[in-house]
Amino acid sequence: MLSLKDERWQILFVSLALDALVWIVFGQTLGHDFVNYDDNSYVYQEPHIVGGLSGANVEWAFTHIHSGNWHPLTSLSHMLDCQLWQLQPRGHHLTSVLLHTASAIFLFLALRDLTGRLGRSAFVAAFFAIHPLRVESVAWVAERKDVLSGLFFMLTLLAYSRYARRPSALRYLAVILFFAGGLLAKPMLVTLPCLLLLLDYWPLQRARPFNKLLLEKVPLFLCAAVVAVVTFLAQRGVMSSLESLPFSSRLGNALLAIVSYLREMAWPAGLAVFYPLREQIPWGLAAAAAVLVLLVTALVLRGARRRPYALVGWFWYLGMLVPVLGLIQVGRQSHADRYTYLPQIGIALALTWWVADFSRGWKYRRPILSATATAAILPLMWAASVQASYWQNSETLWRHALA
Repeated sequence: MLSLKDERWQILFVSLALDALVWIVFGQTLGHDFVNYDDNSYVYQEPHIVGGLSGANVEWAFTHIHSGNWHPLTSLSHMLDCQLWQLQPRGHHLTSVLLHTASAIFLFLALRDLTGRLGRSAFVAAFFAIHPLRVESVAWVAERKDVLSGLFFMLTLLAYSRYARRPSALRYLAVILFFAGGLLAKPMLVTLPCLLLLLDYWPLQRARPFNKLLLEKVPLFLCAAVVAVVTFLAQRGVMSSLESLPFSSRLGNALLAIVSYLREMAWPAGLAVFYPLREQIPWGLAAAAAVLVLLVTALVLRGARRRPYALVGWFWYLGMLVPVLGLIQVGRQSHADRYTYLPQIGIALALTWWVADFSRGWKYRRPILSATATAAILPLMWAASVQASYWQNSETLWRHALA
């Protein structure tokens, strides 16, 4: 049994290790340029952003649409970068790497606080931090909204864990404020209240009637609803109509995207900045994807008593993907690496806990699991480093995408 002092030293060690992993992979981006895909409209050609933080620009961030989105905290973060670094790309990339580093560390702290498991939480956080699918969110300045909302997401999880164990008005206020911050950075967090209900089931195991747990989340659902309506109004002009893209095609593409993300998580090869929307849905593959999704769903529901983490991880993944599956299609992409930033934590969590349970009773279990974790992390770091190198400038990015 570890003493409190020993555990604190382990937490510090893991946090420093996560910091090192992120910088080994993404430190190179400090030498990268802006790219000509959205960086212009998000940063260097937007006068309100380039003008830095001022009363008028702050008001603009909250009252105007920025590049088809309403995300005032993201706009403010770009303004702050311009205030500090002008249009030197190095400073803008530095902020993104720092935010991603903080997200990885707070994910570890949140999972450890929620589950009490230090080693498993450390692996999930490391997997999140350096997987090649993270590159688009970190190396692309225009995707600041991912890393910024991600940090607020992790802080919401940590605050909710503290609140659930020792409820108080102040702790609940912290949950609301962190959640609101995440929504103001990127509206993709609208399904987070549903995730908190899953965490009530496992690992928190809160012994309260479901209707009371649901009622407790009403303020969070209201925040999500307001931001969802504002986002819908902001993006009306770039949404595809049902005439141009029927709902059946959207559903087929959504099913294919769910499976594509799982494949890319297991084998992150051939990643690119843009995957064009299919003109014709391969309905055979879409049907197979639907069967797979239904099968996994049935399995996790059936085994919920023995493996509650599998149910939570799977629905974490599906629930957080819902806003970006294209059921309301914005843009011409079929799917995007950046959309996996938060959803795939659920899959990583479920698999990590399953491996830990499966290996229970093994001789030399700890060194075997440590070697396995290292064998998983090192190739991912190498692949992510290579993927990040493609974001050096516009030419390297598009040459790779064309290839």
